[in-house]
Amino acid sequence: MMASAGRYRRACGVAVMATCMLVAFHHARAADAPDPASAAASDIAPAERLLFLSTHLKGVAPQTELDYAVDRSGPPAKEKDTVKVLVMSADNANSDARITDHHGPVEMSGEGLPCNPVILYFLEHDVAEMQQLTGGQRRYFQRRVRLALAANPAITAVMRDAQGKKVSAQQIVIQPYLDDPNGSRFSQYVGKRYTFVMSDAVPGQVLLIRTEVPGTNNDFAHPLQVETLSYQGALRSLSPPPGKKMPDKSVNAPRASN
Repeated sequence: MMASAGRYRRACGVAVMATCMLVAFHHARAADAPDPASAAASDIAPAERLLFLSTHLKGVAPQTELDYAVDRSGPPAKEKDTVKVLVMSADNANSDARITDHHGPVEMSGEGLPCNPVILYFLEHDVAEMQQLTGGQRRYFQRRVRLALAANPAITAVMRDAQGKKVSAQQIVIQPYLDDPNGSRFSQYVGKRYTFVMSDAVPGQVLLIRTEVPGTNNDFAHPLQVETLSYQGALRSLSPPPGKKMPDKSVNAPRASN
């Protein structure tokens, strides 16, 4: 029980989808750790650090727009969308990048973390959808995802295709609901798989995020539901100085394959 509680506190340490979880973590660290900074740092798993505590937008100039295609297939609805991240400050130093989708501006509570906020956007949508589909509590699904990332999942070096060329990437795969004691309440989603592919070969470092709900008998070849967010490109939206032409809008922008 104590080990489980410790893993939960570690997960909460980078849980940005619910502000109260962050607050609870920091209060707990202040109360029971002689050196809160070093204790918290040692407790953060490499997968959590890669996804949430890395400066993904380092090197991205202000007024650069990063575009991501979202493809959702299978219940509750099939849908395609474009999610845009507008970097406001150099390297996102002020943690003020803005997100829009087909609904318009999206408010995100990143709590000042340096990560690409599109990761938080994807996970926010995911847990809201799980709540809608199962009738469960959003925070419960947040907790399961965070525990899975805190459990030291493998970070695998892979080669992925980006606009016709191979790029080096790092891949994390988790299945948060396997062996979930409450899995019988949402048995259709117990095998759900999350894949994160990160690469510094593309601006913003997020190459691909995907969730898959397997079909009958855990069949991922014929999934019941797939949602994919993939990097599409970067656009500079700054106005040119007077008398100069607008530069080429392409900014080292390979497109990720699915």
